[in-house]
Order: sequence, then structure tokens, then C-alpha cells
Amino acid sequence: MAIKFQYNKTSQQKLKKQLSIRERALPTLKNKESALRVEVKKAKKKAEELDEQVTEKRRELEDMMRLWSEFDPSLVRIKDVKLSSKKIAGVLTPILENIEFEVHDYNMFKAPGWFPDGIDILKQITKIATEQEVFVRKMELLDYARKKTTQKVNLYEKVQIPGYQDAIRKIKRFLEDEENLSKAAQKIVKNRQQKMEVQS
Repeated sequence: MAIKFQYNKTSQQKLKKQLSIRERALPTLKNKESALRVEVKKAKKKAEELDEQVTEKRRELEDMMRLWSEFDPSLVRIKDVKLSSKKIAGVLTPILENIEFEVHDYNMFKAPGWFPDGIDILKQITKIATEQEVFVRKMELLDYARKKTTQKVNLYEKVQIPGYQDAIRKIKRFLEDEENLSKAAQKIVKNRQQKMEVQS
């Protein structure tokens, strides 16, 4: 990235201010990046654990598959999913608070005796699967923020900070050269005046 500047003290001061802002922000950005990295790992691990739980519950039910053909899945439906949000390293992430189920009435005398347990099992699997989806979404949000933060860290660290330092160095050298030339010119003028005074 080419930094635009002029060879004067005002431009040098502006560049120093911009450099200072970035140097102060860099440690905070690095801390945010590492915090997000940790949170992404936690969310991913939790999502994987919940996925395993769903798979495990389904495996447990394989023995009862013949019975499930008798079960009416329309008996249970999700009425409401309550989500809240929590900020993690400046990123709003979803949290599953509660799932409200609506269980339709059914004839307990005609239905098999395992229906109440079946309803509970269905609720458990739904809750775990929903929670797993929430953690996957949380992981995606955190990972997106981590990538953006990493980009900003790299921009500051590898492009902008060295660019500002280089521009400041160039201005400083230019101003020093200008000052040296001015002093040399003054010396020449002074020497000429002294020679002219001696000759006259």
C-alpha cells in the first residue's frame, strides 16, 4: 500500500499520529484474534459433541424402529425457540435459552403405552439438534470475525506500520538534507561576504 505524503513537517506529524494509532491498536487486535480463535475451537468442539449425542440417541432408537412406525410425528411440534445473545470479543453470538413444544392431544387408551416416552425422546433429540445448530452458527460468526481481525492484524503489521515508518524515515531524511543544504548555502554566502570584506 502506497502511503501518500508530502515532504514537510506537517505531513510528518500526521504520519506519526497515524502510526501511533496503529501501534497502540495492534496488541488489542492480536488479543481479540487469539480470544476469537479459542472461542471458535470451543464452539466447534461443543457442536461436535452435540452432533455425537444426536447420533448416539438415534443409534439407541434403532432397536425401536419398528415401534416408531406406529408413532404419529405430528403429535409434537416446536412452538417457539427462545434465543438470546451474548457478546464474545465484541461479536454477538446466539445462545439457546429454551424450546417450547406443543404436544397435541391423543387418545391415551388407544395409543401404545410407550408414546409418552416417545414424545420425551423426540423432545430430547430435537433440543440437542437445535442446540447443535446454534453452536454451528456461533462458530461461523466467531470464525468470520476472527478472519476479519486476522486480516486487520496483517494489514497493520505487514503493510501499514512498515509503510508509515518508511514514509516518516523518507521525510526525515529529506528535511535533514534540506537543512544541511541550507547550512552549506549559508556558509558559502558567509565565506563570500568575508572574502569581499577582506578585499575591500
